[in-house]
Amino acid sequence: MLKGVINAASGSRGTSRAALSTVIGGAALVAALLFASGAGAQDQTPPDYRDDRSTAESVVHSLYNAIERQEYLRAWSYFREEPSRPSYQAFAGGYETTAHVRLRLGKGTSEGAAGSIYTTLPAVVEATDKSGGHAVFAGCYLLRLVQPAMQDTQPFIPLGIVKGELKPTKASFAEAEGSCDGIEPGAAK
Repeated sequence: MLKGVINAASGSRGTSRAALSTVIGGAALVAALLFASGAGAQDQTPPDYRDDRSTAESVVHSLYNAIERQEYLRAWSYFREEPSRPSYQAFAGGYETTAHVRLRLGKGTSEGAAGSIYTTLPAVVEATDKSGGHAVFAGCYLLRLVQPAMQDTQPFIPLGIVKGELKPTKASFAEAEGSCDGIEPGAAK
């Protein structure tokens, strides 16, 4: 479970326990996914399919919608092809014990740089494993959109997650706060 959330945030290739405390990459977490408290994950109906790449918030919401539905290839596709992007196998393998996720986003900030728009988005994620254990992570996602009018070669590259920096927190999901302090949009790598 913990590796899966870290992989979703950062694309980190590491799967060791030490990787759990590392800063993790990725862009915007959005409003809460459906979460029936107290019910077992196997008893829950998956949320409706959502694939929306029109805003940073929508991309991160779609990422966690895919994770909640156990559609890991779709989840992996929201990450841009950056050096920090994990292999699909490492990404999907990080979720083998994850039963459920829920997320909350803060207010994003966007700025332009050299034909791109970068958005930082504070995020909080709660992950529940198949045995009922919970963990909360807080941090930030960084997303990038190359101006669509400037793209004139195939394939078109939509808004995507560059990296996320999420760390475990002892705060509850309701009390935890995401922060983008120290995330430089122009320094996307």
